[in-house]
Amino acid sequence: MLLLLGLLSVFWPLAALPSFWRTSPARDTSARIIADERFKAGILPHMLARIEADPVPSIQQPELPLADVLIRLRTAEEATQRKASQDVDRAIEAVELRLFDALRVSPSDSFLWLMLYSVETTRNGFDPKAIRYLDRSYLAGPYEGWIALRRNRLALAIFPMLQDRMQQVVVSEFSQIVDADFTEEGATILMGVGWVQRERLLAALKDVDVSSKKILSKRLLTDGINLKMPGIEYNERPW
Repeated sequence: MLLLLGLLSVFWPLAALPSFWRTSPARDTSARIIADERFKAGILPHMLARIEADPVPSIQQPELPLADVLIRLRTAEEATQRKASQDVDRAIEAVELRLFDALRVSPSDSFLWLMLYSVETTRNGFDPKAIRYLDRSYLAGPYEGWIALRRNRLALAIFPMLQDRMQQVVVSEFSQIVDADFTEEGATILMGVGWVQRERLLAALKDVDVSSKKILSKRLLTDGINLKMPGIEYNERPW
């Protein structure tokens, strides 16, 4: 048994090495796409061709499926801008299939579940059944800041259709966005997709840092919106 364990300890790094070697450029590409950076023409198709050409490693790293999905999604977005409808349909279908593959590798990745919800609604229109993907995203990662900035808007867009438990999570997520001083994002959400739910969203700011609420209030005033924040005296100026 000790000999077997010793051999496994030797061979596992050898089996994993090619996979780890490939994850570095994949991780860099994913980060750049998530940050909405643009690439020179032909770069992303070339990278996708490399991913497809390489044999699937015996130990799959989550960075590779994620990069595959993000590259395909960016390709679909670019096809949309070119108004190439056939290309868009094929690209979105490929993204959806790859998302299921990626989730088999990383079933607890909240961003992948969020992407699946977004792609599903983009491809087929809104279907209440797709809410389960959004729910899985919250269950997998309820407190992930950069994901929350994307997810909160999508959730608020269908807020009345969410169950009470999920509504509370969405409202709490908004308060965390404000508390983390994502002021511009919080204001955009409140003035836009969250406007109908503004009273409930504002009430959730009760325990948020006072300075964060004052900054948000000041930002809203620049657009002529004067809302009362909980925990701030009514006659107290937000600045």
